Amino acid sequence: MHQFRFVTAIAVVVFTGALLAAQGPDITGTWTATFPTQVGEQSYTYEFMVKGTELMGMAKGNLTGDSKISEGKVDGKMFTFVENATYEGMPLRITYSGTVTSADEISLTRTVVEGMSEQFVAKRAK
Repeated sequence: MHQFRFVTAIAVVVFTGALLAAQGPDITGTWTATFPTQVGEQSYTYEFMVKGTELMGMAKGNLTGDSKISEGKVDGKMFTFVENATYEGMPLRITYSGTVTSADEISLTRTVVEGMSEQFVAKRAK
């Protein structure tokens, strides 16, 4: 009987660990990045909230102001979202794809205009 309980306990631990690994690291929180673009250096703060596989939050850029994040998805260490920004009074849809590289760093690629992508790293704010 004791052996059965031990095996059951081990199975629960292994299953829980596998489930957490499949979900990937949690990127909920505040992230900051500064990177060069064709319109000058940009500084961003991203506020992410993850619920299941859905990514929500806000992006705040020095050239675009506050923008709501939409269409956010998380799949393990990979995630995607859209920043619906305004630049010089015009709406601007910026698509992002990202990868969690560590608990405190994410690698992002954003496309502002088809064919024009920018790659940069964001760090978790502490």
